[in-house]
Amino acid sequence: MPQLRIALAQVNPCVGDLTGNADVVVEWTRKAVQAGAHVVALPEMVLTGYPVEDLSLRESFAKASRAALDELAERLADVGCGDALVALGYLDRDEAGPRNAAALIHKGQVVARYAKHHLPNYGVFDEFRYFVPGDKLPIVRWHGVDLGLVICEDIWQDGGPIAGLGQAGVDLVLCLNGSPYERNKDDTRAQLVARRAAEAGAPIAYVNLVGGQDELVFDGDSLVMNPDGTLLARAPQFVEHLLVLDLDLNAGGHTSVEPVEGFEVTRTVISAEPVPAYEPQPAPEAPDALSDCAEVWSALVTGLRDYVHKNGFRSVVLGLSGGIDSAVVAALAVDALGADAVYGVSMPSSYSSDHSRSDAAGMAERTGLHFQTQPIAAMVEAFVGQLGLTGLAEENVQARCRGVTLMGLSNQHGHLVLATGNKTELAVGYSTIYGDAVGGFAPIKDVPKTLVWELARWRNDQAELNGEVPPIPENSITKPPSAELRPGQLDTDSLPDYELLDKVLDQYVEGDLGYTALLAAGFAPELVERVLVMVDRAEYKRRQYPPGTKITLKAFGRDRRLPITSSWREQSAALV
Repeated sequence: MPQLRIALAQVNPCVGDLTGNADVVVEWTRKAVQAGAHVVALPEMVLTGYPVEDLSLRESFAKASRAALDELAERLADVGCGDALVALGYLDRDEAGPRNAAALIHKGQVVARYAKHHLPNYGVFDEFRYFVPGDKLPIVRWHGVDLGLVICEDIWQDGGPIAGLGQAGVDLVLCLNGSPYERNKDDTRAQLVARRAAEAGAPIAYVNLVGGQDELVFDGDSLVMNPDGTLLARAPQFVEHLLVLDLDLNAGGHTSVEPVEGFEVTRTVISAEPVPAYEPQPAPEAPDALSDCAEVWSALVTGLRDYVHKNGFRSVVLGLSGGIDSAVVAALAVDALGADAVYGVSMPSSYSSDHSRSDAAGMAERTGLHFQTQPIAAMVEAFVGQLGLTGLAEENVQARCRGVTLMGLSNQHGHLVLATGNKTELAVGYSTIYGDAVGGFAPIKDVPKTLVWELARWRNDQAELNGEVPPIPENSITKPPSAELRPGQLDTDSLPDYELLDKVLDQYVEGDLGYTALLAAGFAPELVERVLVMVDRAEYKRRQYPPGTKITLKAFGRDRRLPITSSWREQSAALV
């Protein structure tokens, strides 16, 4: 059985940085070659970064990507990596338009390409879709082993390209991916790769991106799976990593180019001679699986860090209210960027409690972030007195004075403002536009309130396990949440209990259940009516909220967008 040493390089590119991304490819390919790899695989569209969205529509960008690929092929040969077979993703273009493409490079040349069709989404190419008939599947014989090449979404199709490769005959499948993180997706991913490996009748080497890109986070989690479902190797999540594995492969001497109707296969022979026998390395140990909280925290830290760094910011500023949301965002920012890059501002009004001020100061002391106090009472009085504001208008002025304060500090010092709202508040419209909703990035935008508390407790527990000071004051976790915009105010004055509210929202937002289905799920009619009204009326607020890291299936703004102007209401007299 022929031997082959493969290396999967899960790396962190930046969209549009063709030069920097080429440097990343060269750096990690050199590491792989130094480790003795015969095949090096890098992720989907690694050369351009992913997703490129409407950049795919620019002919100039696609041409630059193609030119960068040709230059990269020559450069890999020049730095001593020409003998390896390197697979990587890039953006291509032909007479039909932009293509999500992959290339195989050897000895300074592109020896095979795989260019997928795209399907538009109302003029915006959010992602490249499934394989369609007419796309040609490349199979390359390398050291006597037939290697098939597919890209990301191909793996989601029953009877799709991987089945086509299996019908044609293939000994190993390389799958290049840009698969974004969602909670518990790692389990689904491994099961899916196992099914496809069985379908192909060959091992699948699945390499994925890592890092943040706008609202998306890629968690890596690259792996190699046998057709019998045996996991051969797996990379850790949320870090750049080179996964190197020796394989003993069947070499079937396949020749078919007509696997199934609608699939075309191209075969290229680069080397028919097996690699001389060598002593294989022990398979790398699989990393310990992350707990749910550890996984989510890592995703949020990665998303925040890369958004800040890739957009050229050196520091962030946020309001520290002493509450749970701002405390968790501050802890995330310190973990992502370091305390010296985080600036917290306490902005007490005449209604702010003593514990809110002390909890905010305690958060700063525990983490070492920069801290200052900017009272807003005089600012509020100026607006309230001149405009004669009362009630909700007065409350919102307080939030907006805080927003103006943060934006002023941002303009003066170049900080990126972090919004601290969570998904539950965003769902029901419990926020003030141009107030607590101001900012350039919202780290916990896709995190339900109950999960915010869970993450806070987990982060403090981790600190204690490591012999560190827990970053989040206990009082911020245990006290009843309040916006403190009027005397004695509590969130429960305006909202159902968060435990119950999050259960309804999970079914309505994530599960798309309507009124009748929610009643069938056991929720009280008055609760359902109340929550659905709040959610449906808050779409205009959600559209104006900053971007934030996606961790769920239905992140507001990216996955779930409803018409702002809509007369549709779920079927209940109370909702009409």
